Amino acid sequence: MGSPLLQAAQLLVNAIGSLVLLIVMLRFLLQLVRADFYNPISQMIVKFTNPMLIPLRRIIPGFGGIDVASLVLAFVVQYVIAVLVLLVAGASAIPFVALIGWTAVGLLKLITGIYFWGMLIMVIASWVAPNSYNPALILINQILEPVIRPIRNKMPDMGGLDLSPLVMILGIQLVEILLIYPLAQMLSVPRGLFFGL
Repeated sequence: MGSPLLQAAQLLVNAIGSLVLLIVMLRFLLQLVRADFYNPISQMIVKFTNPMLIPLRRIIPGFGGIDVASLVLAFVVQYVIAVLVLLVAGASAIPFVALIGWTAVGLLKLITGIYFWGMLIMVIASWVAPNSYNPALILINQILEPVIRPIRNKMPDMGGLDLSPLVMILGIQLVEILLIYPLAQMLSVPRGLFFGL
């Protein structure tokens, strides 16, 4: 157990770093699904990420409609956060090469986390505030819809009961159990270094 000052520093690095990383990853996902650019939350995400992304886009072009620059930026942010967390924790040596694999696993976990919590929020919102025009709910729906639509189309007619969110949540958990956690174990990712791992 470290000193209170060390714990506070770790908390700040994790909280601020995770927030920046989440915004960058949301920028990637919003562009991937062609979400509403004029949504106020989209505008906030674009304004926050543009100073970092515009210079990067001069070097890294998009590919097949995928904003590769924002994905690279998310990777860099995750990598830097991991290095800072290790430095604040007093690590004697930073495993810079191993961190590449750890960062990739951390990003995979973040993406599954975004979809899991997004799905949970949409399910709760459908009970509490159906047909809501809240900008956050609209964006979450735009991120989730391309993934959940194929599931919904293959589901049998349940008389108005939509079980596709449950199938998606189970699918996310299977991806984590069968892919992400074994990868984290194989690469010896330290516990607590990345969100959710």
